Amino acid sequence: MLSFNRSERVVSEDIGEVRVQVKLINAVDEELVKRGLLNPNQLRVHQTQALVDTGAVRTVLPMEIVEKLGLRIRGQQIAKYADGRQEAVGLTGPVIIEIEGRETTESALVAGDEVLIGQTVLESSDLLVDCKNQRLISNPEHPDYPVFRI
Repeated sequence: MLSFNRSERVVSEDIGEVRVQVKLINAVDEELVKRGLLNPNQLRVHQTQALVDTGAVRTVLPMEIVEKLGLRIRGQQIAKYADGRQEAVGLTGPVIIEIEGRETTESALVAGDEVLIGQTVLESSDLLVDCKNQRLISNPEHPDYPVFRI
């Protein structure tokens, strides 16, 4: 398995890694709980630190977390890495991603050894990266809730 460990890369004094707390929820479990078909105590949830990777399009989850959440691997997706390599990686069923008080649902790529938050989560949550202060911020144009362009 490939390593997505970013600790080896050089970080400038002004711009560093942005890490955030995320809550990951099996979306199928949540739907079953809402329909009364699953005991709420059986809802699979995992909280962890995630690296915000503005160079990644999709969310990436390590296999360990995919298994802990009980996410189904629906298929394969070709992933292209920053160094130009390409490989087929797993694509999960839906996972709810709660981040900075906002949530979105999407499928995730399965690879690496840490959670990466990509552009699709940032866009659908209407969050911006504040690299200087190493944090995510709500879009100042609509700070109270996400607004989607259609």
